[in-house]
Amino acid sequence: MATMDAVCYHAPRQLDIITVPIPQINDDQVLIKVTCCGICGTDQHLAEGEFIGKFPLIPGHEIVGVISQVGQAVEGFSVGDRCVADNAILCESCFYCRRGQHVLCENFESLGVTMAGGFAGYVAVQSKKVYKIKNLTDEEATLVEPASCAIHGLDRLNPSVGIEALVLGAGPTGLILAQLLKLNGASKVIIAANKGIKTQLAQQLDAGDEYIELDRDDPAPQWAKMKEEYKHGFDVVIEATGSEKVANDALGFVRRGGSLMIYGVYSNSDLVHWSPAKIFQDEIKIIGSFAQTHCFPRAVAYLDSGKIKVKGMENVFPIRDFDKALEKMKSKSACKVALKP
Repeated sequence: MATMDAVCYHAPRQLDIITVPIPQINDDQVLIKVTCCGICGTDQHLAEGEFIGKFPLIPGHEIVGVISQVGQAVEGFSVGDRCVADNAILCESCFYCRRGQHVLCENFESLGVTMAGGFAGYVAVQSKKVYKIKNLTDEEATLVEPASCAIHGLDRLNPSVGIEALVLGAGPTGLILAQLLKLNGASKVIIAANKGIKTQLAQQLDAGDEYIELDRDDPAPQWAKMKEEYKHGFDVVIEATGSEKVANDALGFVRRGGSLMIYGVYSNSDLVHWSPAKIFQDEIKIIGSFAQTHCFPRAVAYLDSGKIKVKGMENVFPIRDFDKALEKMKSKSACKVALKP
């Protein structure tokens, strides 16, 4: 039986490279030979036993590859097609699915989170979850899944034309959200993030209209200056850092009548302490945005057309250097890290 290398989370903080059989596909599936798979902040939380993971697990949900085998019932795909895979798997029968609120599926599953994903040589995927790509490199295509989540976030936010927005954080999804806001009617988008490679990349991609580079050790003067310059705050504030402290502070930048979207992935122990009186009196809307469903077609269209720019975000490691790739992410010296089998 043919085998492949794969990353395995045996349990929280127990990571290993294992050799496993190449998956067998069902009639409605395709077998994707993985060419690249992005590492997400979620993968770090999974490694610590947080989020919704199930162990043992082959992680990796930002899957890019080439179709190497096609199931008997599959139409529209051929061996050799370059593609990305939508990782979200829905039951279609629970209380929320039957109400059309699929992202809240009570039996929500995900490739690379609750079942075998793309940190491996091959992955089996239902053909209805696969989308062809044309112009993107394999590395750039790892950003399709984050872009899908960002599109869901913008759907949840539903911003009015002409809003002023503050995006906190310049990771991949922060940069994609900023570009989506610019493309969909924001009059001004400000990106505030720690000074470094991510803010440099934000400016190279022209992701925002203004950039506030924060001192990682002492950002207080920059926060104070921003409050002075934008006394009325912002119509929309997006917290995309995953930092408990920043999430707590974010409400202070929301304009009266504005919206705060909580977008980062946080530790289970993180808490916020906001004044309900302020939320009540200022009529502030608090919005959560988790994952995505059915957003892949729009994400592929945005990225493949070049309207959302992601070039230069990626740092790529071979799969056997997964531990080094995780360290690269933790070091904050890369915007996006990906693995190649």
